[in-house]
Amino acid sequence: MKVVLRNAVDGVGKRGDIVDVADGYGRNYLIPKGLAMRATPGVEREAEAMRRVEAQRDAKSRAAAQELANRLGSVPMVIAARASDEGKLFGSVGVTEIVGAAAHAGVEIDRRSVQLEEPIKDLGDHSVTINLHPDVNMAISVSVIAEEA
Repeated sequence: MKVVLRNAVDGVGKRGDIVDVADGYGRNYLIPKGLAMRATPGVEREAEAMRRVEAQRDAKSRAAAQELANRLGSVPMVIAARASDEGKLFGSVGVTEIVGAAAHAGVEIDRRSVQLEEPIKDLGDHSVTINLHPDVNMAISVSVIAEEA
């Protein structure tokens, strides 16, 4: 069955794509949920318009993410935390602290875009990946310093 996707569907395609799916999947899941519609000549023309709009929206989003990445790259990320004499933190620095440090520097980022494999537990410089857009990923340096007592 040929359908036109009205929304992005994981493993199938993105909005405006004309895809061939199993009859039952299209008839019982995609169409009733409003995720797709049966492909007809008129709907295919509409799908082309959807793809153009989606491409424009994606270009604007990518440009905004690139601009944010440029601003974020120029801002020093310094986080003060309580630490022992050996350089081990009492607690850890996580995503919330990184987002807070960025906000303090005047750059707003979404906490879901910060990719931190495990919390930071030592003083020093650490590399953290920020995913601002599927095409715009960047690594920033976060400096963790000892908090003054």
